[in-house]
Amino acid sequence: MSRPPLPPFTAETAAQKVRLAEDAWNSRDPEAVSRAYTPQSRWRNRASFQNGRAEIVDFLAAKWRNEEEYRLIKELWAYEGKRIAVRFAYEWRDETGQWYRSYGNENWQFDADGLMEERHASINDLPIEASQRKFRWPLGRRPDDHPSLSELGL
Repeated sequence: MSRPPLPPFTAETAAQKVRLAEDAWNSRDPEAVSRAYTPQSRWRNRASFQNGRAEIVDFLAAKWRNEEEYRLIKELWAYEGKRIAVRFAYEWRDETGQWYRSYGNENWQFDADGLMEERHASINDLPIEASQRKFRWPLGRRPDDHPSLSELGL
């Protein structure tokens, strides 16, 4: 199974890959998201480790049960060959109604078919007031005309 764009990445194809990942994560569909990863994909997400699609699906299902109203923006930071570095921010609220903006960086490595074989994510959470939210589009894909992280000053 091939998942274009394929490495080696250019500025254009790396940016496409980042936007496709953002769109998938904003769907909050663990099964669909998992298909972008190799069957043996290895993750580090904060201090947890996942190996393989089944663990990724379980992780994402739990994540989106706890992170309500999840909206994400990813931005290309760097690329070379089969690797892409991304910075991102997402907003969500917990079961008590407390809003957060989570900031992070990811390092991705892809196989020749364009599937992600490694993902390393470092993330920090900042409690915010509802009035401080910047990501207010309807749940799902971020509209094309919505500002990027850089445009929002994040």
